[in-house]
Amino acid sequence: MPDFVASAASMQPVLELIARVGPSDANVLITGEHGTGKEIVARLLHAASPRARMPLVAVNAAGLPEGTFESEFFGHVKGAFTDARADRIGRFELASGGTLFLDEIANVPLRQQAKLLRVLETGELERVGSSQTRRVDVRLLCATNAQLQEEAKAGNFREDLLFRINTVEIRLPPLRERREDIPLLAQHFLSRLRTRYRKQVHGFSAPAMQLMMQYPWPGNVREFEHSIERALLLSTGEEIEPANLSIGGQRAGAPPLESMSIEEMEVAFIRRVLRRCDGNISQAAESLGLSRAALYRRMEKYGL
Repeated sequence: MPDFVASAASMQPVLELIARVGPSDANVLITGEHGTGKEIVARLLHAASPRARMPLVAVNAAGLPEGTFESEFFGHVKGAFTDARADRIGRFELASGGTLFLDEIANVPLRQQAKLLRVLETGELERVGSSQTRRVDVRLLCATNAQLQEEAKAGNFREDLLFRINTVEIRLPPLRERREDIPLLAQHFLSRLRTRYRKQVHGFSAPAMQLMMQYPWPGNVREFEHSIERALLLSTGEEIEPANLSIGGQRAGAPPLESMSIEEMEVAFIRRVLRRCDGNISQAAESLGLSRAALYRRMEKYGL
């Protein structure tokens, strides 16, 4: 179990729920803002289950083009389409006997949701281009930062699929709602990263810790870890100082706009919009004029 999850006091109810639900075969929906650690919870659930010795296969639905959905999930046979030069096993078959983790399930296209539901209900699928029915035995763990109940009411997500994947829901609180975890998380990340970078930095100054406690962390734990890593690399003393963190009001040393590259400007703008939207990906994507999938691709590209 990762140290920073176990040590987080306000995460204790989540850990207790994982202990109860993990050994079952129930489908679990993990909800929470971007960067709160949904995949970590999925891995803990898998590790606590009787399927732990079998594969955990993770798929990010936000990164899949709609045209490849069936091939990715169900596989295909040679000649099924132009680029199908060999048989391919889909994610469901790869995960059979184990766990399939479907991240950002809200991004599964509506017309593909019915096909996903059929496999979950029957345990049967056909590879693209084949009429042979294959049986799979998969426990499904899903994650999203969208409000699926609202998406279902709006007709963007099938209600029957929501019922199927949501036997149990685990909600992960954003970092701003569990600020008491920040000192523990900070020390955990610092201890791990200073070994990697061979830096003799042993802690945080009081002003640096105060700044971290006050900052809203729109990118949650993921942004927090990246900030600690950057601060460690920039530090010159035995403690990390506010100027090393480059957050909140400590951005005075940032390069002027005219000296920034297009990528640096895009990163800065995305961070600003995410902060304004309190980490809500749907709102941020709408403000930026992007689809959720396009915003996710940019965030993955820049490590946000």
